[in-house]
Amino acid sequence: MSTKSFNFTHAITRRPSSSVVSGLRSTERGVPNFELMEGHHLDYVNALKQAGAKVIELDPLEDFPDSVFVEDTALCLPEGAILMRPGAPSRLNEVEYIAPHLRKLYKNVFEIKGPGTIEAGDILTTEKEILIGRSSRTNIEGISELTLMLEQWNYKVTEVITPPGILHFKTDCSLLDNNTILSTERLAATGCFESYKVILTYPGEEDAANTIRYNNLVLAPKGFPKTTRRLLKSGFNVVEIGNTECAKIDGGMSCLSLRFSPKK
Repeated sequence: MSTKSFNFTHAITRRPSSSVVSGLRSTERGVPNFELMEGHHLDYVNALKQAGAKVIELDPLEDFPDSVFVEDTALCLPEGAILMRPGAPSRLNEVEYIAPHLRKLYKNVFEIKGPGTIEAGDILTTEKEILIGRSSRTNIEGISELTLMLEQWNYKVTEVITPPGILHFKTDCSLLDNNTILSTERLAATGCFESYKVILTYPGEEDAANTIRYNNLVLAPKGFPKTTRRLLKSGFNVVEIGNTECAKIDGGMSCLSLRFSPKK
């Protein structure tokens, strides 16, 4: 099966900086253990390589505590990359540090100019459409500007209202295959996945919703055995990775990488 939404050749990651312990957080879950996070991040990179990724590992950025979460800075599609405009002011300048690497790999690199804001953590690309969740970080102006850019590549865009209390749309969902979504019950209840098959996270394991499908592997956070069992029962190849420390600053599996296959 060859699909543009989860068959990739490349990934970009950024090693966490020691300043990551001061990263943004929507709820207080304690201070991340930096050494443990470094170990989890190495496991994550190795899992991407196991899935067949050519991983470009970028150096830490001490001035940007949240810069380990590279996904928010860009939307990467086969036709080109679009640089985002993060809604958190402290993250706005992270984009300039990712742009040169994408320009080396892509012929077409565009950017959201504003005044709207948008983060790729609110964007789920499927084979049918690109779902964009309006959230505290992504507003209607940012969505409108991105939608206009995507018209050149004939993508269908569907706007979704992310329920209150959810930082990013993809905090509560992820793509498993060309027609299957892993979702929390609270997000699925909005009806945004009516045209998909949905696997729900087990009650109390909502943090398991943010996984990534990379080629034949599903990278899932460790510590959610009942949800993992549901994925395995559905036939997915799952690699579990520790994420306790990133979770303390609202990070999940998708946040930690940009995944793509640039057209030659």
